Amino acid sequence: MNRQEATQKIIEAKVAKGLTWFDIAAVTENSESWVVTALLGQATMSRTEAEKVGKLLELDQEVVEALTQIPHRGTVMQMPPTDPLLYRFYEALLVYGPTLKELIHEKFGEGIMSAIDFELDIQKKADSKGDRVVITFNGKFLPYRKW
Repeated sequence: MNRQEATQKIIEAKVAKGLTWFDIAAVTENSESWVVTALLGQATMSRTEAEKVGKLLELDQEVVEALTQIPHRGTVMQMPPTDPLLYRFYEALLVYGPTLKELIHEKFGEGIMSAIDFELDIQKKADSKGDRVVITFNGKFLPYRKW
């Protein structure tokens, strides 16, 4: 079973059981955002993590096995994205990307933010003008090296 097929079965089980991503993440002892990343096919779970999710969602063994396989990352959507919510992230990067790059280089030097040594958090913040989405990217700075 490939990762896309496994993801579909996971989403179907989540919906059928009326669980939230938070509920599912709680059985793994990992962050909600990382667990969702893994269950959507973009990260690799350990055998123990996959079995815990499999038990909660009553998944077939082949789905559990798929969760332990190293995925082909970044292949799940076309670019630019067409989904309106995903497109807004793309749009934000088009507008604010040069600012992010400039400020990171000024504060850290020449380098990049790791997407491997990385954490993601999403919070809902109440606001009288409408709820706010607070997204935190927390990545290790990796300087370019000379040799």
